[in-house]
Amino acid sequence: MFPSLFVILLSVSWKSSSTLAYPSEGFLHCLSLHFANSTSISKLVYTQRNSSFSSVLKSSAQNFRFTTPSTPTPLFIITPLQPSHIQAAIYCSRIHGLHVRTRSGGHDFEGLSYTTANYIVPFVVIDLVNLRSVQVDVEKATAWVESGATIGELYYGIAQKSRTLAFPAGLFSTVGVGGQFSGGGYGPLFRKYGLAADNVIDARLIDAKGRILDRKSMGEDLFWAIRGGGGGSFGIVLAWKLKLVAVPAIVTVFTVSKTLEQNATKLVHRWQSIAHKFPKELLMSIFISSVKSSEADKKMTIKANFSSMFLGSIDELVPLMEERFPEFGLVSDDCLEMSWVEAILSTQGGVQLETLLERHQKTGVSQTFFKAKFDYVKQPIPEMGLEGLWPMFYEEEAKMANIFLVAYGGKMDEIPETEIPFPHRAGIIYSIIYVVDWDENENKNSKRFLNWIRRVYDYMTPYVSNSPREAYVNYKDLQIGSNNMFSCKGSYVQAKIWGHKYFKNNFDRLVYVKTKVDPENFFRHEQSIPPLSCF
Repeated sequence: MFPSLFVILLSVSWKSSSTLAYPSEGFLHCLSLHFANSTSISKLVYTQRNSSFSSVLKSSAQNFRFTTPSTPTPLFIITPLQPSHIQAAIYCSRIHGLHVRTRSGGHDFEGLSYTTANYIVPFVVIDLVNLRSVQVDVEKATAWVESGATIGELYYGIAQKSRTLAFPAGLFSTVGVGGQFSGGGYGPLFRKYGLAADNVIDARLIDAKGRILDRKSMGEDLFWAIRGGGGGSFGIVLAWKLKLVAVPAIVTVFTVSKTLEQNATKLVHRWQSIAHKFPKELLMSIFISSVKSSEADKKMTIKANFSSMFLGSIDELVPLMEERFPEFGLVSDDCLEMSWVEAILSTQGGVQLETLLERHQKTGVSQTFFKAKFDYVKQPIPEMGLEGLWPMFYEEEAKMANIFLVAYGGKMDEIPETEIPFPHRAGIIYSIIYVVDWDENENKNSKRFLNWIRRVYDYMTPYVSNSPREAYVNYKDLQIGSNNMFSCKGSYVQAKIWGHKYFKNNFDRLVYVKTKVDPENFFRHEQSIPPLSCF
C-alpha cells in the first residue's frame, strides 16, 4: 500500500475496535493488509511465540533490570525496513488500541523504549535497528543519519570521509542517535559547539496520522520540540540532518587518577570553580568511585579519574593547565596526541575504526542491573560536603557505584535556554550522574541498591540546583514522577512535576506543541509530554 493511502486510513478514528476476537490476531491481520509486501511480515514482525522473540527483545537492552521474567513484554516487535512499515504499524496500533514504544539503541535508563513500568497494557515495540544509514556530504559539512544508527556508526561514517569533521554527540558508541538527539545529547565537543540537538538542521518524522514530515512541512514548533523534548511524545523521527563541525587534525587526551591520599578532595573542590571557565576547546571530567587503598590493605579510599579531551596539541594544553590549574600538576608525559576519532575509540577500549560499528559492546555507563540519577550544580560543593559523601561509597551496596562529573560552560553558556527544549545552559557549572550497579545474583535484593542511590541523592539536595531540582530527560528517572497511563485525566498536573525538572519553563511550550500535533495522546509513555486535553 502506498504511503499516501496510510494518511487517509489514519484519518479514521483510531478508537474503533477489531472485528477479530483478539487484538493480537487483529493487529497481524491489519499488518498483512497494509504492508507493501505482506510476505515480509514473517521476517520483520516477531510475536511472543517466535523462537527469536526474547533474543531480539534483549538484543539492545542495556539495563538488565528490564529483562527479567517479571518485566512486561510487547505483543509484537516490528523491525521495519522502510517508512511504510512504520506507517502500517502506527495505523494498526491505533485501530487496535495498542501502545507503541520506539527503540533506537536501547539505552533508556528506565527501559521505556521497549517495556512499560508498573502497569499492564498491550503494546508493540518498533525497533529501528534496520534503519541506520549514514550519508556524509564533506563539501557541505552535513550528514543525514537514520534514527536506528548508533553514535559509533555515525562517527565511523564521518571518519571514513574526513578526519577533521566531527559531530558533537555523545561519547559512547553503542547509544542510538534517535534517543540521544531527541533529548539533547552532550559529549566531548559540547563546550565548543553545544549539544547534538543544537546542530540538527532538518529531520524526517512520521506523525500520529502517518504523515512523513520534514522541517518545512512539520513547522518550526514541532521541529523545535523534537530537538531536546524527549523521545516518544511527538512521533517517530526517521532521520536527522546534521551540521558537522570542524576539529583539528590532532587532539590531546589524558586520564590522571588521584586518591584521597593524593589530595583528591582538594583537587575535585578546585576543579568545580575552574573547569567551566576553561577555553571551549577543553573538556575536563571526573569519574569517582571507591577502591582499596592497596592490594594488601582492606582499607577503602576514593579514587578520582580526571579525564580530558583538548582540541589542540600537548604543547598548547600543558601551559594552559599550568596557568589555570597548577595544583593538578599535569605534565607532558600524562598526555597523548591523536585524531579526534582515535580519541573516541580510546574511550571504548578499541584501536580499529571498525570498533565503532559494534552495537552491543559494553558502554562506559553500565550494561548490568543498574539505577541512575542525575543533578546539575550551580555552586561549588564545599570540601565538607564532599567529605560527607565519600563514606557512602564504602558501604556494601556501593561496591560497583560511581559518580561522573562533567564540566559545563563554554558554548553552553551562550545558547538561550529557550533555543530548544533543553534548558540547562548559563549558570550550570557541571552535571553529576550517579550510578549503582549490581549483579544478577543480587537482583533479588535490588531494593538495597535503590535505597542506597536514593540516600545519596537525598544527601546531595543542599548542594545542587533547586526550584526546580533540574534533571536531564535522556537520563530518565521515574522516581521524580510519572504520568497516569490508565487515564489521560490529570496527566498534565502530574507531568508538571517531572516536566519542569527536565524542561523548566519550556515544558508549557512542549505541551502546546503536543496538543497541536497529537491531541489524542497516541504517542505516550510514563514520562511523555501530555496534551492539554489531559488536564
